[in-house]
Amino acid sequence: MLDQCQKLRDNRKQFVLTTVTTVPQAAAKTAFKVLGAVSVCHFLNDVLQSLFPATYPLLKGEFHLTYAQIGLVTFVFQVTASLLQPFIGLYTDKKPSPYSLPIGMTFSLVGLLLIATATSFHGLLFAAALIGTGSAVFHPEAARVARMASGGKYGMAQSVFQVGGNLGSAVGPLLAAVIVTARGRGSIAWFSLVALLAIGILTVIGSWYKAHVAARSGRGTAAARSATTLPRPIVFRSIAVLLCLIFSKYFYLASFTSYYTFYLMSKFNVTVQHSQVYLFVFLASVAAGTILGGPLGDKYGRKPVIWVSILGTLPFTLLLPHVGLVETALLTIPIGLILASAFPAIIVYAQDLLPGKVGMVSGLFFGFAFGMAGIGAALLGHLADATSVENVYRICAYLPLVGLLTVFLPNVGGPKPALFAETPPIELEEPPA
Repeated sequence: MLDQCQKLRDNRKQFVLTTVTTVPQAAAKTAFKVLGAVSVCHFLNDVLQSLFPATYPLLKGEFHLTYAQIGLVTFVFQVTASLLQPFIGLYTDKKPSPYSLPIGMTFSLVGLLLIATATSFHGLLFAAALIGTGSAVFHPEAARVARMASGGKYGMAQSVFQVGGNLGSAVGPLLAAVIVTARGRGSIAWFSLVALLAIGILTVIGSWYKAHVAARSGRGTAAARSATTLPRPIVFRSIAVLLCLIFSKYFYLASFTSYYTFYLMSKFNVTVQHSQVYLFVFLASVAAGTILGGPLGDKYGRKPVIWVSILGTLPFTLLLPHVGLVETALLTIPIGLILASAFPAIIVYAQDLLPGKVGMVSGLFFGFAFGMAGIGAALLGHLADATSVENVYRICAYLPLVGLLTVFLPNVGGPKPALFAETPPIELEEPPA
């Protein structure tokens, strides 16, 4: 009897080894060309989107805007994107739409041209809504392409995808300083060439997506069925905690993207051009943190990265409002670096919680992030008008404390070999004696 049990164990182990070694190689390989292309498009997309807030000082003077009106413009853009993204993601989970990517970029192109030609505050609001719509269409499907091209290295793929957007957000203010601030608002129209380039690349990506979606969705469905293990109340609680962490991250980031230039000009009397260079330093740090967060999550697990990246910024944010110009610039580097590493880990963690719903999860979290940034911009604008722009950073310094909620997250989606990424797990059970 014991010999039979041992033989059964050996047969099962041999079956596992055979199954592993016969996994299709396509499932284990990362499509770096596709991943790089979608990251480049994310870069181009966010260059266009970041031009808008980078020109706020110019628009404020030209249209005689208050801080509250600037916050409202950001609010319209961010909330338009946030409301549409989860629904678009949910729709494309059921019916993938490869060529929605260039369509989304077309919305952004039209919004960009409208910024260059708007004659009223309401025109700026409509342009913001168009760019927000383009963002809502782009992000869920682009995130799906990144995961599809990952070869199972989901954190790495999410970081590569994200860093394209963060680099675009960092370069946008520099281009605004060099081109738009120097040549006027009409020069924004020249960036329509960037949008046309992105549309061309996204059309090619759409063709790759269309060719691979059937096989990938079949493997993803099987993996999704096997990966759903947590009770629904725990899943919902975990999603709520993750959304709270997104709130703290993007509320704080909104203080930088919308008001950091004004803060530097008000407190240190720097010029518009110099303030945008300092903003670039912060946004470049955000990009660096993003590229680190995903691979670290793949190696050490998502939850430890989330712990460090949210709560670890607290000492620096508390110190920031009380130092000089050079120290302020230096402190923004660890703040951006540490804080940004959270987002790829949060996205992949949420995708592990809700397997098979990549579009809905991506849309929900990207949309919620944009929404929080928009609400944050609007509320912080009112706070700046009522008190001072310096007071914004004194209050926002405590937002990283929300990171303590990470203690309620279960351990999900730990590091695992990429070879197993697209296949259901096989458990070895001891046979009865």
